Amino acid sequence: MSAPYPVDPNKANAANAGWALPTAPPPNSSYPVQPGYGMPPGYPPQPAAAFPSHPPPPYTAQPGFGGQPGFGGQPGFGGQPGFGGQPGFGGQPGPYAQPVYNASGGGFPIQDGGRGDEVPKEEVLPDQFGGSFSDKAIRHAFIRKVYLILMVQLLATLCIVSLFTFHSGVKYFVQRNIWVYFLSYAVFLVTYLSLVCCSGVRRRWPGNFIMLGIFTLALSYMAGTIASTYETNIVIMTVGITCAICFLITLFATQTKYDFTGCGIYLFVAAMVMFLFGIIAIFTYSKILYTVYSAGIALLFSMYLVFDTQMIVGGRKHEMSAEEHIYGALVLYLDVVNIFLALLSLFGGRD
Repeated sequence: MSAPYPVDPNKANAANAGWALPTAPPPNSSYPVQPGYGMPPGYPPQPAAAFPSHPPPPYTAQPGFGGQPGFGGQPGFGGQPGFGGQPGFGGQPGPYAQPVYNASGGGFPIQDGGRGDEVPKEEVLPDQFGGSFSDKAIRHAFIRKVYLILMVQLLATLCIVSLFTFHSGVKYFVQRNIWVYFLSYAVFLVTYLSLVCCSGVRRRWPGNFIMLGIFTLALSYMAGTIASTYETNIVIMTVGITCAICFLITLFATQTKYDFTGCGIYLFVAAMVMFLFGIIAIFTYSKILYTVYSAGIALLFSMYLVFDTQMIVGGRKHEMSAEEHIYGALVLYLDVVNIFLALLSLFGGRD
């Protein structure tokens, strides 16, 4: 029988004659149908077509699986939402829990493992670093820095006061050369105004620490000069009382529910009143009036210590910026030293 497509006559093997290639035109219907292939004995005779016209019968259902045409469906799986079930296969488990993303407040997207519960953003990343620095980690670092600087300042002041009190030669020198006291007072005013009024001075390293060191030495010399005029046991007792009062005030300021950060204007008015009262006390030479003035100064700076502590610790209506660690240490140091000097004049007897 001739092939339905041209065959090279030079080829000796023509075993593929009668088979059409996939790209060849359909065979001519005028040619007779090829006879079926022979089958082994025991099988029913096959029709003239080379292949059966229908698929084989389905497999028998396995135990525990529903009989589906073709393959058994898997039990316990529902259809995936949004997609139709595929024939012969079980649906995918669904719906899958989508990961939770929370990008509010400047945080990065977070995933909680598909459980659908949001992770608090305070436990993942800090919030936006704004001017208030309300984040706890930054605030705690700021507090540690402020109190570390304060401890160094107070330690330097305690050393100078002890030297001026216990060393007789230094005590006589500072009492005879009072001009050094006024010089240190002038240095104190210049450095204090520079640090308080010029934010660039107190924020630029290392000039801010140099200015703060000069300020601390000037005020320490003034406190040591004043302490040298009192009895030694009175100075020691006043140092202990000052430490106890400052510790208790700091503990109260950090633990109380009352907010004193809005009382700045009232403290300023009270400071102006005490300033005028001090001028009057200088010219009256009244011991009672001078004692009342010393007690008022101690109470005023105790309130300032509460106010400044809450401003530094934060979490109140007003709080100090975390960039102002120099200013925070400066105001706390002034509060402690003024409480010490006020108590010294209140309890002490001069040599």
